Order: sequence, then C-alpha cells, then structure tokens
Amino acid sequence: MSPLHPESLRPFNTFGLDCQARGYAPFEDADTLRRWLAEADGPVLILGGGSNLLLPEKLDATVLHNRIPGKNVIHTEGDQVMVQAGGGERWHDLVTWAVDYGLGGIENLALIPGTVGAAPIQNIGAYGVELTQVFHQLEAIERSSGQIRCFDREECRFGYRDSIFKQEEKDRWVILNVTLRLSRRPQLQLDYGDIRKALAAAGIGSPEIRDVCEAVIRIRQSKLPDPGQIGNAGSFFKNPVVPSALLDNLRETWGEIPHYPAGEGQVKLPAGWLIEKAGWKGTRRDRCGVHEKQALVLVNYGGATQQEILALALDIRRDVRQKFGVLLVPEVNVIGGSGEALDPDSAS
Repeated sequence: MSPLHPESLRPFNTFGLDCQARGYAPFEDADTLRRWLAEADGPVLILGGGSNLLLPEKLDATVLHNRIPGKNVIHTEGDQVMVQAGGGERWHDLVTWAVDYGLGGIENLALIPGTVGAAPIQNIGAYGVELTQVFHQLEAIERSSGQIRCFDREECRFGYRDSIFKQEEKDRWVILNVTLRLSRRPQLQLDYGDIRKALAAAGIGSPEIRDVCEAVIRIRQSKLPDPGQIGNAGSFFKNPVVPSALLDNLRETWGEIPHYPAGEGQVKLPAGWLIEKAGWKGTRRDRCGVHEKQALVLVNYGGATQQEILALALDIRRDVRQKFGVLLVPEVNVIGGSGEALDPDSAS
C-alpha cells in the first residue's frame, strides 16, 4: 500500500470524527516506517490508538499508523521483571497480559485507551499511578535520519501528563517499543479514587493484582462511555495543579473540595468536579456535549466536527476560569489541517 492513498480516519480515532487524510499507511517495524517516511510527500502525522486526538475534517498530511506488535519478558531478577512491548500494542492489552502473568505495577492503568507507544508521550496515569513509576526505557526512531535511539527515564523528562516528546523533542521521534520494570510482589496502590470501595463491594479484603485491575475496570466502565458506542477521547482536560492558597480561598465559597497533594504548596483538583460544579455536566449542543455521568468527558453524538467540540471545550474552560480562577488545560491534542498540534485558543 502506498502512503499516498487517501483514507478516512474515522475508524482510527475514538472521537469518531470523519477526518479525510491525504495519505495513510500502517507500519509494523522500523524498516517499513523508514520507507514510508522517505516516500511521504509533505507533513507526516504519526497515529497510535487515536484516543487522544481532535482531528480536523480535512488533513493535508500523510498519516503513518503505528502497528508494531509484541509483548515479551526480556529479563528477570528476583521479583523484578523487565517487560518490553511494541509501540503499536494496545495499552490495555499489555495491562491484562501482565496481570495474567502475575506482574504488577500497571494494574491501576487498566482500560486507558491508546497504544504503548503513546503512553510515555503522555506519561499516562490513573488512580494514583503514573507510567514513570514503572518505566525503564524506550527505543525511538528519529524521523529525519532514521536512526534509532534509546531514552531512559531521566532523558524522557516526565511530568504530569507530559514528557520531552511533548516539549522540545515534539514530532522528532517515533516510539518503537517501551520497556517497563514490573514486579511479582508489587506494592498495591489502593488509596486513590474509589478502589477500596469497589474492592469492599466485591467482598475482597486482601486484594491481589487481578483484583485491583478488575476493580479499576469496573469503576471506569461505570463512569466513562465506551468509544465504540459514543465517540469520545476520555478525559478532555488535565486535572489542574494549583497553589494551596487558592484551594483555601475556594473553600470559603464552595465548601469542601476534593483534592490531592501535588508537591510543596500545591494541590491537584479534579477537573471533572470543577466542570460539574460550573453546571456543564450533561450539557448537549446539537451533535456534541458533556457526558451525563462524567463531566470531564466530551462526546460526539454523531457527525460532530472538530470546530463544534473545540468551541464547547473553550466555553467550558472560560466558565471554569471565571467561576474558580482555575485554567483548564486540554489533555487532548488538537490537530491542525497540516497535521501540526495546535494551541486550542489559536484553533478556535
């Protein structure tokens, strides 16, 4: 298949947006990727699971789809196990594979959409665990030269939903594989969200890795819509980190506000709570809206466009800032017509 072949990206993005790309081709290894990069005429967009993208109606770029497979144990030392997975593997498939082998560390990250290759770019996290806590290294290919380089955890410069691949090295590398350090005897993380409540409801007093994984799946399924049923990209906004003093001021008006420690003098606020209290939960605007069960999720009811969803997101952000003095930052990447990531304000 030639990467110059036009293609609709509707099947390849969880928002279900009908984006017409100028060219499309999948790749399952580094050599094929090098070939497509050499043949592509003009801008190139690397696509993973399509779960964190807000695409335009027309994309004047070649889309190369990471389908690199593989899940393998590459080294074992006592209870510590090194696992390497291809960048095109579905992240949730890696989680369930690890659980089946009794390997812990990523069970709290169950049911997060997207691919293994996208996980370090975003430094994915949920229920008190972030990828950086189990990350060992990754291999990536430089788009311009085709050379392969290894990045360790320090070199990735992980932050909250952030990494070097979203900052100064943005759009320079394509992640081929990721190696994680998992454990046969992990320290289970149970104190974030409703995990302990879900375990208690299931009658589980001494949970194991699989119990935590299944509890997280039940929680996520109860709150988040299935992209196969209704288009969405999961959490649209990051949870904002704010000064503790701002939280104290907000309590005077709003009472007790859920929050989590985020370093000295700072706390993390749930963006979904802010959006819900601002009155947006369940709001519908023709073909798009805010999910009725989770205010952090914007949804495509069918036929919505990037412009419609982005307009809704920006209105929510303005309202939350006016009511709380908190600026919400999108977690979803807004893609321009030439394949470049856009600042949401400039794209409106």
